[in-house]
Amino acid sequence: MTQPQALAGVRVLDLSRVLAGPWATQLLADLGAEVIKIERPGVGDDTRAWGPPFTTRTDGSRGDSAYFMCANRGKKSVTLDIASPKGADTIRRLAATCDVVVENFKVGGLAKYGLDYAALSKDRPGLVYCSITGFGQTGPRAQQAGYDYMIQAMGGLMSVTGQPDGTPGAEPMKVGVAVVDLATGLYASNAILAALLHARATGQGQHIDIALFDVQAAMLANQATNFFVSGVAPTRMGNAHPNLVPYQPFPCTDGMVVIAVGNDGQYRTLCGVLGAEGLADDDRYATNAGRIAHRAEVVETLSAITAGLTMTGLMAALEPAGVPCGPVNTIDQVFDEPQAKHRGLEVEQTRDDLSAAVRTVASPIRLSRTPARYDNAPPALGQDTEAVLGSLGV
Repeated sequence: MTQPQALAGVRVLDLSRVLAGPWATQLLADLGAEVIKIERPGVGDDTRAWGPPFTTRTDGSRGDSAYFMCANRGKKSVTLDIASPKGADTIRRLAATCDVVVENFKVGGLAKYGLDYAALSKDRPGLVYCSITGFGQTGPRAQQAGYDYMIQAMGGLMSVTGQPDGTPGAEPMKVGVAVVDLATGLYASNAILAALLHARATGQGQHIDIALFDVQAAMLANQATNFFVSGVAPTRMGNAHPNLVPYQPFPCTDGMVVIAVGNDGQYRTLCGVLGAEGLADDDRYATNAGRIAHRAEVVETLSAITAGLTMTGLMAALEPAGVPCGPVNTIDQVFDEPQAKHRGLEVEQTRDDLSAAVRTVASPIRLSRTPARYDNAPPALGQDTEAVLGSLGV
């Protein structure tokens, strides 16, 4: 008999679109929650059209975008016109059967349809209602829309990402994936699980207020506390680390390898392996604080040595010695890594209307008794409308 999943029996009404909300609800779906995704008739989630690349239907026509596929597996797609009285009433009836509602409308946007927390919780006091917005439910920017890129800029991430001023290509740089949306989804799912535990213990639901701007501020982590402690705002350092040296990519004959030295012992080992005992013995470089003060000399000397080695040769020398290191992989190389294959990081699913399998990345959550499952591919638009609404008698 198959072990029930961790979130079996939890029903989620997903009124969100794009990435932050769908990322949170996909995580819940992977762990066994039933997630009902509400989409606009004929159009669906905005990201269904965010391509190329697109999947291909069995008749050769264009399918959904790869972007949509990354955040919507395991869900049921129901099409409803939320702005119509009938559609809003159906949403209310659905919400009365659910434990969780997730939405990312503008602040107050659902109140006019009677779909805000105050309205829905009257019929279901234990409802966990998660609102995801750019700037939160309160404050001078509460009514302003927020998108990942602009939040990376406003929230300080771009000020510490990119090449330093005065070097080639120097400008504030965004991260190559929508990290604020993704982290917001993770914070949201954590908050939802905490609120569900509270609801099951007390019968009381609650309204969760998650803001991309708040999340980005939290993600500044050591960079924020560096500022709090020093009073100096951190700046762009390229691939260098503000608090550790050496901790960056180093050149090889055929690419680059990141060497991530976290303590003085690892530094001495690194120097020994590379035949740079002079760097280890020099009192100026013996401590991490000293190496930060003399960053340029340390990095220049080590780079001159690694530049004559192959990537595999360098890693073969460092790994047995316990010096953390890894190749700078392209995305195709990531999934060719033996570790990725062993861990099953690629999920392959089928959908009847598509000509090829849907490939997505597995959940990194590994539970020994109730592991994530991938029973259903990201849904076709409206594929579950009849089944879900039929259960309501609609």
